[in-house]
This record gives sequence, C-alpha cells and structure tokens, in this order.
Amino acid sequence: MHMSKHTITDEEIVAGLQRTDTQNQAFRQLMDKYQERLYMHIRRMVHEYQDANDVLQNTLVKVYKGIKNFKGNAALYTWLYRIATNESITFLKQKKRRRSTSIEDEEGGVAAQLKADSWFDGSEAQRLLKAAIAILPTKQQAVFNMRYYDEMSYQEISDVVGTSVGGLKASYHHAAKKIEQYLKTRL
Repeated sequence: MHMSKHTITDEEIVAGLQRTDTQNQAFRQLMDKYQERLYMHIRRMVHEYQDANDVLQNTLVKVYKGIKNFKGNAALYTWLYRIATNESITFLKQKKRRRSTSIEDEEGGVAAQLKADSWFDGSEAQRLLKAAIAILPTKQQAVFNMRYYDEMSYQEISDVVGTSVGGLKASYHHAAKKIEQYLKTRL
C-alpha cells in the first residue's frame, strides 16, 4: 500500500523555523513550498533573471532572520509576499537612482530586454503587456501583478502592501487604464 506524502502546513513550517534544532529543515520546507512563487512574483517586477535571483536571495535572508518576528496574524505567504514586494521595490528604486534615465529610455530598455529574454517567451501581445506593466510606478506594478498573475484577492493584496481595499481597487483601475492606453497605441 502506497502512503501519501504528508503536505506540510504553514503552521508546521513556522513552528519548525522558531526552534533552533529544526530551523534549517523548516527553512528548506519553506523554500520547497514558496520559492518558485516568490521568484515568479519578483521576476515580474524586476524583469532580469540575475536581478530576480539577487532579490530572491535578499528576501530569503530577511525571511530567515525575521521569522522570529512572524506573529501569525497574517498568512505565511502574505508575509513572504510583503517581504518580496518590499525587496523588489527597494531594488528598483536603487537601480533607478544608479541610472536616472528618461521614461522613454526606461521603456525602450525594458521592451528590448523582454524581447531578448526567453523566460518572457510568448506572443507579441504578452510582451507588450509586460512592457506596459513595466512603465507603471513600482507599487502599482506589484498590485497589478498580484491581482492579474497571482489572482490574489484585494484583501490578500491589502495584507501584503498595507493599503486599504478601496485604495487598491482604485490603484488597480488606474494601472489597467494606463496599460490599456499603452496597448492601444502599439497594437
């Protein structure tokens, strides 16, 4: 008889992370469960895979160091997304500061990057959508990505970014309008 493998719960992972003797094993379990989703979330914001890997590493270090402060009043993945989102926004701000370019340069650079990147393989429409998302302010990008790609509820996104549900709906609506305008001029 084949025994089904026990799917570890977030509560078990958190409990394991908070004990020194099980911390490393629990961290591996956390990575098995969430690393791919976090990477995809980060990658959609920072675009380049080297950058996404760096931001993911920073995120995982923050998670490892900060797990003692995790209160469990939000879902574990919400807490992880909050850290990944903040790390991505911080990274993008630093990158922008390092090379303060005009929006056209930024837009052209992202579009060329998306075209050359096999990870963003897909139709021209998909590439255009990603380029359109890239011109949004970083927090709006995060909100749009979580809603559109991760299909998170406004309440879940609110828990991640700390903005009211009403504010998020307005932000998502503005982002969708900007994207629509961008696509209209290019399709």
